[in-house]
Amino acid sequence: MKASYQIIDSRSELKKFARSLENETAVGVDLEADSMYHFQEKVCLIQIGTRTESVVIDPLKIDNMSELAAPFFNPKIKKIFHGADYDVRSLYRDFNLEVNNLFDTQVACMFLGLKETGLDAVLQQRFDVSLNKKYQKKDWSIRPLSGKMMEYAAADVKYLIPLAAALEVELEKKGRLDWVYEESEIISKVRPAPNDDHPLYLKFKGSGRLDPRGLALLEALLQFRMQMARKKDKPLFKVFGNESIMKIVQKKTLDTASLKKARTFSARQIDLYGSATIEIVNRVMKMSVDELPVYPQKKAPAVAAKDSQRVKALKTWREKKARVLKVEPGLIFNNALVSVVAVKNPKQIKMLEEIAEMKNWQRKEFGSEIIALLRSVK
Repeated sequence: MKASYQIIDSRSELKKFARSLENETAVGVDLEADSMYHFQEKVCLIQIGTRTESVVIDPLKIDNMSELAAPFFNPKIKKIFHGADYDVRSLYRDFNLEVNNLFDTQVACMFLGLKETGLDAVLQQRFDVSLNKKYQKKDWSIRPLSGKMMEYAAADVKYLIPLAAALEVELEKKGRLDWVYEESEIISKVRPAPNDDHPLYLKFKGSGRLDPRGLALLEALLQFRMQMARKKDKPLFKVFGNESIMKIVQKKTLDTASLKKARTFSARQIDLYGSATIEIVNRVMKMSVDELPVYPQKKAPAVAAKDSQRVKALKTWREKKARVLKVEPGLIFNNALVSVVAVKNPKQIKMLEEIAEMKNWQRKEFGSEIIALLRSVK
């Protein structure tokens, strides 16, 4: 499929286009970034689709994107994304753009119970349109971009407005449109994680199960990888992956021969990082006990024995409700919310308002059932 589109790569063109958006009631939005190729990822294209055209904006050639601030924040213009979380964070991080009146078509698909919610699968099913995903993992920071890549980018937003319209009709029939509106509003307010001084191991899967020396080694290796990635302008996984790091932490490899034998690194990685890695391991193994970190254990809401029956009852209710609604159980109540509700054990509808983790649509739709269920648990 060939998509017709307009390229905007100057601020004067962007200003003119941004003004034209004020006449729109809905636009489709998508981004292309370069996270697969650079240490510090950035937005490389912004695609906006109206009812009459697809526009591809090149932020690498425009020094200021503030012209988009007004239409993106305008509550009268619905901004339609498919899987908006990453895009919302990226727009705020790179351009300080806030999105108001967002509608996430992927969330809509989930609340309709669709098994496949990726945009390509949804468009294939709904419009018999096949998106060429060949360019999905290309380096979008290169210039000039090929015509085929630009066509691919423009095609992603062409169908978002009619898709959203169709999904809204179906959601309205099922009484779930308000659910998606609220979920989309929550997504519109997500922000990128702050670059703070917390240890890197706090965001590493499995770190909480390590002993203090393993934790110290993990942190040292993560800091080394970060340093190399920044220096080489590469994403972290292209220096070496998490699996390699965990192997070294578990085996505490002390020499190059052991590193080769364990096949932790490729031959090239051993040449580039082997000596430094061995040096890090040896240094950490010599650290005194007092120097070793201790993983901070987060206190989850305590579920006492007296609350366990309520947890069980809520999960049973959730499974039955999910089957009736034909959606994933976690969409109705995630495990964290189940625990909070079980522990607080509200006895009246009004008490549900004190549970900050519960969304308005959940209170409205399931509040009476939840209270009745909790009252019935002995």
